[in-house]
Amino acid sequence: MSRELLLLLLADVILVVHVLFVCFVVFGLVAVYLGYFLNWQWVRNLSFRLLHLLAIGIVVLQSWLGVICPLTIWEMALRKEAAAGTYAGSFIQHWLHQLLFYTAPDWVFILLYSAFGLLVLVSWFLVRPKRHFH
Repeated sequence: MSRELLLLLLADVILVVHVLFVCFVVFGLVAVYLGYFLNWQWVRNLSFRLLHLLAIGIVVLQSWLGVICPLTIWEMALRKEAAAGTYAGSFIQHWLHQLLFYTAPDWVFILLYSAFGLLVLVSWFLVRPKRHFH
């Protein structure tokens, strides 16, 4: 396997991890609220909820600080090293633009991330996590 191919493979692995992270954050919140109405006890699991809160907390903090996600930086560095195409800006901005042909200023994404983070925080009070199940 050539060095360039290996670098691209590593970049693709990081991309997949990034997509899975985004899916965990988004669908995790959907599951919490849906689980409340469908009485799914697993959505009250304290470990799951702490991990979910930490995940969105990191995203919100990065947006407030103007920091691009390290996964994006790492992926782009590998693609650049392999002499492949890269994209500018954040991962979410890039893929939202690709999927929705939508471009917005940074403050819009900061507001969206913060609002989503607030929904996650509110879920702690509406769908309280539990330490143990009976």
